[in-house]
Amino acid sequence: MLRLAAVFACIAGPALAGGLEIEVLGETVTGTVQIDLLEDVAPLHSAQILALAEQGAYDGVVFHRVIEGFMAQTGDVSFGKNPEDMSRAGMGGSELGNIPAEFSDVPFDRGVVGMARSQNPNSANSQFFIMFKPGYFLNGQYTVVGRVTLGMDVVDRLKRGHPQSGAITGQPDVMHRVTAVD
Repeated sequence: MLRLAAVFACIAGPALAGGLEIEVLGETVTGTVQIDLLEDVAPLHSAQILALAEQGAYDGVVFHRVIEGFMAQTGDVSFGKNPEDMSRAGMGGSELGNIPAEFSDVPFDRGVVGMARSQNPNSANSQFFIMFKPGYFLNGQYTVVGRVTLGMDVVDRLKRGHPQSGAITGQPDVMHRVTAVD
């Protein structure tokens, strides 16, 4: 029965699950970003992100990799909470374990949220990224987990990092508080 429900959900298009409300603080940006998670597209990834938000794990995590014209990455709950020492930011995850890939036909358009991972497609954990512009070369390579529905202007004002690596110099912008919302 569950498989049949999933088939009907796919025919109807991606349904929106819960979402996130992110309060961003930085030297040049303050504001709120709302993300609707696509539970029918990436149920395991959506559930993990919501669980981490409900635990408060994302509170205080920096945007550690921000590349102009590409994306902003955050969500390292292990090493991304110390803006004074960013040397390991982006290398960690949560204790919840890695999630198998949930690739879909949803394209990486502006405002789409994808799961970061290592070379292994089944290594996503807690980190995610928000697209500044379309990045269709990511389609079928990374899991789409959501879409920004409010606050893309806040995302657009995030402090940019090095043009190639995205590494932030100085004080990074921070997800001050991340709340799971319906």
